[in-house]
Amino acid sequence: IDMELAAAGEKVFKKCKSCHQVGEKAKNRSGPVLNGVVGAAAGSVEGFKYSKALRDAAQDGLIWSEAELTAFLAKPKAYLKGTKMSFAGLRKEADQAAVIEYLKTFE
Repeated sequence: IDMELAAAGEKVFKKCKSCHQVGEKAKNRSGPVLNGVVGAAAGSVEGFKYSKALRDAAQDGLIWSEAELTAFLAKPKAYLKGTKMSFAGLRKEADQAAVIEYLKTFE
């Protein structure tokens, strides 16, 4: 883990905090807890009610690899038609990479 990049990602993650939590006491909000999301099967957070679109993608075997997360974070609604995630996306590739690096610190 690149801690410098992760520190930059912590700042970018402030845009995500209204819907998502990470860390030891994280709880599902309008978005699921993101602990361990990098490399995880999509739709696998206990107790979170996912959109049909995400449930279908999960059933088709979607894994949140860094490449898949990057594409999703860039334009969620274009990546996954029907997603509940209302966030417009992170346009800057550097921001996408930083947030993913930050998320990797929460296994």
